[in-house]
Amino acid sequence: SGVSHERGPGGKEDRGGPRSPSLFLLQVTEVCFSPDETHCATCGEDGSVRIWSLGSMELVVQFQVLNQSCQCLAWKPCPIVAWGAESQHVVAGYSDGTIRVFSISRTEMELKMHPHATALTAIAYSTDGEMILSGGKDGLVAISSPRTGMTIRVLADHKGSPITVLQCTRKQYRDFGVEGGELWLATSSDRRVSVWASDWLKDKCELLDWLSFPAPASPEVSMVLPPSLAAFCPWEPGTLVYVGFGMQKEALFYSLHKKQVVEKISLPYFATSLSLSPAAHFMAVGFGERLLRLLRCPTSHAQDYAGHDDVVHLCRFAHSGCRLLTASHSAVLVWELTGG
Repeated sequence: SGVSHERGPGGKEDRGGPRSPSLFLLQVTEVCFSPDETHCATCGEDGSVRIWSLGSMELVVQFQVLNQSCQCLAWKPCPIVAWGAESQHVVAGYSDGTIRVFSISRTEMELKMHPHATALTAIAYSTDGEMILSGGKDGLVAISSPRTGMTIRVLADHKGSPITVLQCTRKQYRDFGVEGGELWLATSSDRRVSVWASDWLKDKCELLDWLSFPAPASPEVSMVLPPSLAAFCPWEPGTLVYVGFGMQKEALFYSLHKKQVVEKISLPYFATSLSLSPAAHFMAVGFGERLLRLLRCPTSHAQDYAGHDDVVHLCRFAHSGCRLLTASHSAVLVWELTGG
């Protein structure tokens, strides 16, 4: 497999026709693809949510909230439909604890909720798009309905440590001996991961597993600790991958069925970002050393790519696995994966 890249929205080296200069003055805080992969969304510390055309790398829509930082966003999952259909929505989380749902086709805010007392740090849609999961700087996780605007549940299991990741995936209804078609995880910066099974229609939410990963007792005082990150493994159902500050620089594969780490992959540095391809056995890992590593699993064959100007603090695979978004401070890069 090879990778080619092109400076994306806000980049300095746009190619292939006229490109606008960088629109970002502050850090990009999240990037994601639209379900049909024709567009991508970015948000930033300047309070903006921007929708870009991947074909032209041009800005299509911008939603601006003044005097707030936009910390996280997610694109509502939906069947692949023609661009411009009513079902194109993104949800964004802000530093004042609010959540806003934007309609891209109508270019307007449809809903504003305030489920958190502290800044939002992570947000995700349930797999059917009917619920919004949000995590705050104080470690609380809220489950809200975009249909009613109501927060239906608040989970305090991670209280005291900022939520770094929320991710949902489908499961077989009675997998793990519990009802519900949804499996989801929350990760907090204290190296803890909780895994839940949910049936949203029945208001069921059951804790399946609680993971706590060890770290050296006294890190160097001046050291900025790498983030704790986890993701479900698309090619190994019932398995999640974890990276974070620990005894070793590695990615850990943890089996929810066996309740143990089943595989370890060594990394050159502590990871600063993580994404697993939904379509192929590839894992993308970003590092503070301006490096992106693409790992083929399970062989752990690694390819390293330069091209970033700062910490690679975000990487996000498209659903098809053919594209990858990465962010480094205010620059966003779009990578095309070619070959097998």
